[in-house]
Amino acid sequence: MPASLLVASNRGPLSFVHGEDGGLTGRRGGGGLVSAFTSVGSEAHALWVCCALGDADRQAAGAAPRGRLDLAGHDTAGLQVRMLADADGIDAFTFGRAYNAVANSTLWFLHHLLYATATAPNFDTPFHREWDSFVSYNGAFAAALAEDAAEGAKVLVQDYHLTLTPQQLRERRPDLRIAHFSHTPWAPVDYFRLLPEDIAREVLLGVLGADHAGFLAPRWVEAFLDCCEQVLGADVDRRACTVTYGGRTTRVAVHALGIDPAELRQRAQRPDVATKEQALRAQVGSCKVVARVDRTELSKNITRGLLAYRELLRRHPEWRGRVVHVAGAYPSRHDLPEYREYTAHVLRLAAEIDDEFGEPGWSPLLISVEDDFARSLATYRVADVLLVNPVRDGMNLVAKEGPSLSDQSCALVLSTEAGAAHELADHALMVNPYDVTGTAEALHRALSMPAEERRERARGLVAAACALPPQRWFAEQVDALDA
Repeated sequence: MPASLLVASNRGPLSFVHGEDGGLTGRRGGGGLVSAFTSVGSEAHALWVCCALGDADRQAAGAAPRGRLDLAGHDTAGLQVRMLADADGIDAFTFGRAYNAVANSTLWFLHHLLYATATAPNFDTPFHREWDSFVSYNGAFAAALAEDAAEGAKVLVQDYHLTLTPQQLRERRPDLRIAHFSHTPWAPVDYFRLLPEDIAREVLLGVLGADHAGFLAPRWVEAFLDCCEQVLGADVDRRACTVTYGGRTTRVAVHALGIDPAELRQRAQRPDVATKEQALRAQVGSCKVVARVDRTELSKNITRGLLAYRELLRRHPEWRGRVVHVAGAYPSRHDLPEYREYTAHVLRLAAEIDDEFGEPGWSPLLISVEDDFARSLATYRVADVLLVNPVRDGMNLVAKEGPSLSDQSCALVLSTEAGAAHELADHALMVNPYDVTGTAEALHRALSMPAEERRERARGLVAAACALPPQRWFAEQVDALDA
């Protein structure tokens, strides 16, 4: 049956790995989108369209009728799930170009302001071939959504991977009500103009194919409106928050994603988390804990966080032997050389800090580069201070998860460039992510904070973090399509 509610994203709620016997094992995904859509998908006639990310996914999709994992007997938590692969025009080659070369090496770098502009980007002939693959990849999603959507259905397209999908879908199915949501920041207009003009226009028109465009923070909305106005020459009504171009109007809004505290705390009560927590507490002893939980993603600014911790120990030697930095720096996008080099740099810097300050009975830093969710939750629980210092971030849920789980009413040191700053600034210690000395002093202030101030700030952090849980965040976007 055609679906009346559909969501589309690059990564789906289920991924596969090959077992030792060569068979396929499905693993449920995590994150706010999975929680939100699962809560409504089992009650509505809902379909999730996603993409095969690796060989095991492609095998599973190829063996399922029309890529429908639910019809192939996989546990999809009551959701209908269609995974796109070779039969839909997204083979490994097309996916690699679209995902690595354009989505992650171009659009991600653009919106997070990561280019070293003296040498990059270079939009040459190879790039335009990669862009053609990105167009095809988005087109495959548009075709699948058009095929499976009921008359007048609501379609929620997620994130920068599918920037072009709303317009491509609009051309196929003008009857549909379409939303697009950006989980990243949006580049300011002067930086956005790094893109070739035709591609810059194509990106904006892709989003404007939606009836409703959502962002995580007001500053990303303002940047998008500036781009529409100055690059496209669109009619922008900032009071109504609408963009009109080519006879169509798109409403633009902020939907600040929060956390589900009950679900998070329930997960943190499991034995694997308790085991990790016990091990961490044994390692840190009576020391205070400065914690961070991040992927080794260039925008997360792990290196300057380590430099700030080193400067804390240099400027305030009274903390030596009394504090431990517990850092999770989990692998990210190791298909890209920049990310492999960044991870190696993080580990070198961590080793230098240990060599400089370590002494018998005290290690200043415990760092893990293994993807370990249980350890992440345990790290939150032992944190006295949580360091979240991205150079730019669409939201950053770590800044919301940590204070909600900490047993010590942890203080939050937060970058002004995180989208979450809009909600959490009144209760956090705010830092310029490039200011290493300023971050070191914020860590010192957080470690020295009186208990009552810490508890008061923590209460504010938790209230803000839980204000819009994933289910409500998702429902707001669905409801917006009724306007």
